Amino acid sequence: MSDNISIDNYEVVNNLLLVTFTDSTEAVIKLKKLRQRCPCASCEGEKDALGNLYKGPVQKLNENSFLVSGVQPVGYYGLRPFWKDGHNTGIFTTIILKQLSD
Repeated sequence: MSDNISIDNYEVVNNLLLVTFTDSTEAVIKLKKLRQRCPCASCEGEKDALGNLYKGPVQKLNENSFLVSGVQPVGYYGLRPFWKDGHNTGIFTTIILKQLSD
């Protein structure tokens, strides 16, 4: 996968995120899977200079955790979903979106 690929178009349809890329490929991702694989520092954690992993508290997910109220493009390389439970710090890059595609 090339880092030069950008997002051409996207939309949420029912429980799916549909993404088309500038290389003419597409990604279809279930919203539940997208939320469960959120790459933000709170969900996935981040490492300090010594390699220690720090995460936020485990989030209790509910039905609103898997519903999107909006999606914001981040440059040409990623998407930031706004979940109905208030979570909105995850940025899904083109590489992550392609990896998560069903």
